[in-house]
Amino acid sequence: MEQVGGRSFMEVLSEKYSPENFPYRRGPGMGIVVPAGPQGSPMKDRLNLPSILVLNSCCITSAGDEGEIAAFCAHVCELDLSDNKLEDWHEISKIVSSIPHLYFLNLTTNPLSQAVLDPSCSKALVRVRRLVLNNTKVSWETLHTLLAEMPQLEQLFLCLNGYDTVSHSSVRCSSLRLLHITDNNLQDWSEVCKVGAMFPCLDTLVMANNHLSSIGGSEETLSRLFPCLHHINLHNSGLNSWGDIEKLNLFPKLDEVRLKGIPLLQNYTNTERRNLIIARLPSVTMLNGSDVTDGEREDAERFFIRHYLDFPEEELPCRYHELVTKYGKLAPLAEVDLRPRCHAKVEVRCEGKMEIVSIRLDQTVSGLKKRLRSVVQLSPNSMRLYYIDKDLSCPFGPEEMKYSTRALHSYSIKDGDEILVVPKSRPQSTPNAPSSSSSSFTPLSPSL
Repeated sequence: MEQVGGRSFMEVLSEKYSPENFPYRRGPGMGIVVPAGPQGSPMKDRLNLPSILVLNSCCITSAGDEGEIAAFCAHVCELDLSDNKLEDWHEISKIVSSIPHLYFLNLTTNPLSQAVLDPSCSKALVRVRRLVLNNTKVSWETLHTLLAEMPQLEQLFLCLNGYDTVSHSSVRCSSLRLLHITDNNLQDWSEVCKVGAMFPCLDTLVMANNHLSSIGGSEETLSRLFPCLHHINLHNSGLNSWGDIEKLNLFPKLDEVRLKGIPLLQNYTNTERRNLIIARLPSVTMLNGSDVTDGEREDAERFFIRHYLDFPEEELPCRYHELVTKYGKLAPLAEVDLRPRCHAKVEVRCEGKMEIVSIRLDQTVSGLKKRLRSVVQLSPNSMRLYYIDKDLSCPFGPEEMKYSTRALHSYSIKDGDEILVVPKSRPQSTPNAPSSSSSSFTPLSPSL
């Protein structure tokens, strides 16, 4: 029965897909031409329906005339009824049973928490292969009734339903390949074990944004739990132990893992996280959506060995010894700092006087002259600067720093080099580099 303030499926369908909403071109005006095609509704004189119907957020509460639904929707294969007001499985079954080729049904955000499902109604979903029940708060008892009558179900979405437990069922759904159960409140791994018992042939398990604190169970139990699982998503779970990560190796076919936002990894850099996970999961070929190449795996495993070099013997993981057997006990990598120097301590000489000055190498020659103004008591415009590399014997003498906008780091200045300051009032001649035997710029004791 249609509820007060609600609308029927057939009413919304007729309104949305009425020919009046799809006018043909008339005269000079441009309308929307609806071409005839094999996927159109069989009753084209009244409605023209696509094979994928989207009737979300339409306040639907009931089915309406089942004969008309069957007449107009015989070709429909996908139906989106999300964000409506359906709270009676009997009305849902009327709609679904009247669409014989339906294989995808989306009931997201319909208020089904209190709805009681009669087994006779669940038989209407016998052909559905993909079922979305996100944010419906549907009970596990209702799900068990549905699953018993859905032998072709391949994908099931149960997100945002507030589950903190999983109700055990003796009925197995061996057809299910993908289960999304994200954004619930599951905390204990024993609840996940019930999922494995219900869906023994799962290929993909998405459990992001739950509160699982650990992966429990013996090796034998875990190896039998998900015998067909290839992909698991544990984003934003509460895992806080490397032992939990290593237990993923017990799933015999697992090769794709998603593990972001877990407490265990918070104190590592992105590179460290990826390397440490790859090294611990030798069978994984895709991590967090990115392929793991052979080269990346070797680099990660070598990184893993070096990461644990300084750990006490009793704290070394088993994987460390396996990788040492494979690669040997590697030496630490040499630390090479390739960053450009920022400062240098140089000897500033002017008219027989010398002072050691720390200069910034990211400044220009013009900036250096301003820096030396207080040292040599000359204005920037009254001085000439010459650079002397003490490690090199330049046949041409000191290099004049004549370009005011040139950066100091381009001279490769280092600690111990000299900056010679010559007042411009003197005759312009290039000074000779100081030598150990004789020079007009013999090193003196600092006097400035």
